[in-house]
Amino acid sequence: MATLEDKLLGEKLEYYCSSSEGEDNGDDGDDEQGARGSGRAAAAGSGLTINTDPNAVPPGGFRQQGSTNTGPKGVVQDWQRFKQLEAERREETERQRLALAKKLSMTTATAAEDEERKRQEELDAEFAELMSEDFLQQYQKQRMAEMLRQTGHHQQFGKVLQLATHEEFLSCVEQENKHTTIIIHIYERTQSACSTLNNCLDTLASEYPSIKFAKICSSVAGMSRDFRTKGLPALLVYKAQALIGNFVRLTDDLSDDFFASDVESFLIEHGIIVDKALYN
Repeated sequence: MATLEDKLLGEKLEYYCSSSEGEDNGDDGDDEQGARGSGRAAAAGSGLTINTDPNAVPPGGFRQQGSTNTGPKGVVQDWQRFKQLEAERREETERQRLALAKKLSMTTATAAEDEERKRQEELDAEFAELMSEDFLQQYQKQRMAEMLRQTGHHQQFGKVLQLATHEEFLSCVEQENKHTTIIIHIYERTQSACSTLNNCLDTLASEYPSIKFAKICSSVAGMSRDFRTKGLPALLVYKAQALIGNFVRLTDDLSDDFFASDVESFLIEHGIIVDKALYN
């Protein structure tokens, strides 16, 4: 039942303040607990779950963080750092590009050098083959045969002609083809070296049929006694009516005992005849 005091105070009871602080605190705590209880009861009635942990992560998986306010100075520093990183990236890209270009150029140069070296080795091998003795001999034979065909020289002699008069001597030289080599032996019957040389020329005439070999006695050729004593045996060589060889007292070069091969070597050495091995 309401007391007299309640009746006197009436509606102002809700503004009544107690002089006891403990009672006030107790009432506030009861009110707060009651509010929490009411909230939990309401949530329970609605099927909701309330999480009172302030550090708990929300159901979406993210918790809102406090934002930092960056001023103009910070923006400038960030931009400068960005430009620095961009410049460093460009420099690194350029270094990589130069390194790649250098590597490719070195590879290309190495390949070109290898190809050039192989080509040089092939040329050296071909040149060595061309300079071989067999090739040179074959080439000389071909050239000699070609020269003989070009000159139209097909006349064959094959023996030593005996010149009995001075006129025959002149005719032998002046009336012959200009491409024909003429070898004339001036001899004396009483000299053994002259007889040996005649036998050697008989052999060479059969081996070199394109060369005209002849012999004439020194007295028929009009040689002096002194020449017949000191200058024999002698060889005179003509071509195109010109004297191209004059060899006197051949025993000084061949000795008193010689053979056809010695005479052949002597004539080849002095360029009078060409070795038959080069074109046969």
